[in-house]
Amino acid sequence: MAVRGSPWRRYLQAVGSRQAARAQDFQRAEDVLLTVLERVHALDARFVVDYSRDLGAFQFALRSSEEALDLEVPLWVDAQALVVEESAEPPERPATCRLGVPRAAASLEPWTADDVFSACPEGDGQCRGYIVPGKVLCVLRDLLVAAIVHCKHLGLVTPVLLDVASLREEEPCVPLLVPGGWRTLYFRVVPAVRGTRRVPALEGAQLSPGFPEGSVQRIVGQGVDLVPASAQLWRVSADHPLAELLSALGTLQGHHLDSLSILDRVNHESWRDGGRSAGLGFSHLKVALLWAAALFPAPEDWAELQGAVYRVLVVLLCCLAMRNLPHFLFPECNLLRDAGLDLQALYLRVERFARQPEVALRLHATHLGRSPPPRAAHGLRALLQLPASDPACWATAYFDVLLDEFQVFHSQDEGRVAAMQSISQKARTLCGEES
Repeated sequence: MAVRGSPWRRYLQAVGSRQAARAQDFQRAEDVLLTVLERVHALDARFVVDYSRDLGAFQFALRSSEEALDLEVPLWVDAQALVVEESAEPPERPATCRLGVPRAAASLEPWTADDVFSACPEGDGQCRGYIVPGKVLCVLRDLLVAAIVHCKHLGLVTPVLLDVASLREEEPCVPLLVPGGWRTLYFRVVPAVRGTRRVPALEGAQLSPGFPEGSVQRIVGQGVDLVPASAQLWRVSADHPLAELLSALGTLQGHHLDSLSILDRVNHESWRDGGRSAGLGFSHLKVALLWAAALFPAPEDWAELQGAVYRVLVVLLCCLAMRNLPHFLFPECNLLRDAGLDLQALYLRVERFARQPEVALRLHATHLGRSPPPRAAHGLRALLQLPASDPACWATAYFDVLLDEFQVFHSQDEGRVAAMQSISQKARTLCGEES
């Protein structure tokens, strides 16, 4: 095991050597953005500056990819006084809605101005009208332009570029290119209504065993935000609670976050050809880790680096085989749906890595050598697709079977071994194989 694990350790050290510099780059870029947003707030108090910077730098440091970063600008609004009108979306899509202003809500007067509001005819329902996300985005964009010009004129910030090429009417964000150290970071700035939607308590209770005690209930209890989905509709955004859940995993002993960093680097360099090909994003890998933490709550599952990576890998492979990565807080929503990805090609790349990871873990020519034989036999994909036809398979014992296929199941717990063997026999029967 020590010899086999050495490539993982070297690879993790290479990834970790960049994390401090990446965190500093993010913080420099965020300093620039906060200065600009302070001016935005001074121009229009409806837009608030969010100083909770730790989660942004924390997540950016874990990543190897340079994909766009979402930055939410909270709105100064009494969210509990708003009327949330759900739109008729299929359950597998992110929930969308309209935000109405009740007729008797004095605290919402700033949001009935023509620049952000669309009025309803008198006597038409309980709402005076709606806060229009497209209008809010236009106001925010104009404020950002004015703030950037002001801050540059006073020498308060280094150059910040409004990415005009990406500024399309249908894009529900304001794109900004912000210098941070030697790299330029790409931000998508979006207005957000904080804590408007609640997450069903049932999911929090089911997911909590793999996280620090009470953390899931506390984080989920804060609710999720609403951000623009289109010119007329808002959508649910769970980015903030997911980032908090990821941070909570970082307080546990084990290689939870190390596994994410390794897979993000492999994804960027190998599965996405150094970022030249479309593919999975950090957000997909993050959700796979959160599911793995819930499915493998025992500390022993995360004590060894290779085993920790494989716990995320088997979840990811299963989701790619099913063509469904459930949202962690809203499992009916499929994060792979409408993503425009070649899921067949992605699956093959991830499976190839899972069978012979040492090939992708080589950092230098001196690490070249003979690779161990493949870890899993052919016919794996039928086994990976079982949860699509039998949802009961989405359980620890089933994923223990997958770990056993990859020769990384080492639990000594008799009950867990028996459960794994039982579902293994059932799985092979369903797959038409001999037990």
